[in-house]
Amino acid sequence: MCILKSFKPGRRKVLERKNNAANNADTSDREIIISRLIDAPRELVWEAMTKPEHVVHWWGPNGFTNTLEKMDFRVGGEWHHVMHGPDGKNYPSRSVYTAIDKPHRIEFCTGGTYKGDPNAIFEAIWTFEVVDGQTKVTIHLFFPDAEARKMALEKIGAIEGGNQTLARLAGYVIKT
Repeated sequence: MCILKSFKPGRRKVLERKNNAANNADTSDREIIISRLIDAPRELVWEAMTKPEHVVHWWGPNGFTNTLEKMDFRVGGEWHHVMHGPDGKNYPSRSVYTAIDKPHRIEFCTGGTYKGDPNAIFEAIWTFEVVDGQTKVTIHLFFPDAEARKMALEKIGAIEGGNQTLARLAGYVIKT
């Protein structure tokens, strides 16, 4: 279950209720999967994902910059950042790391602030797999329900944004 202890009580209750209803159910109608093969060693890709001095340079879709407020990379640690869009809007985000299996897997719960919508809360699982000397990064996003997934697809452009984010990660680690 994805619970964000740092969120306001109302937002936590929405997430708890929706996750409890979805436990042990088929998740295909509320998940998004994005992956990319990156021509870099897994250890380098892992470091780029877990070190604040790297994340700030590549996180988010094309044209976005970041202000990193906090990144406590440990289970239970929090990650707070603001993505600054090319449109001049700010998109604050708070996450809590729920599982870390170095260098294979990172799980975190994220709550964005897209128009204050509590459905912007989701669980992210990033996996890092060695494939022929390269690193396959797969992002699994799990939303509280199908409606929240639909909102992420249609209003936020989650797949395009995820693909752009992975492309930026690939470009960053190749230069590093």
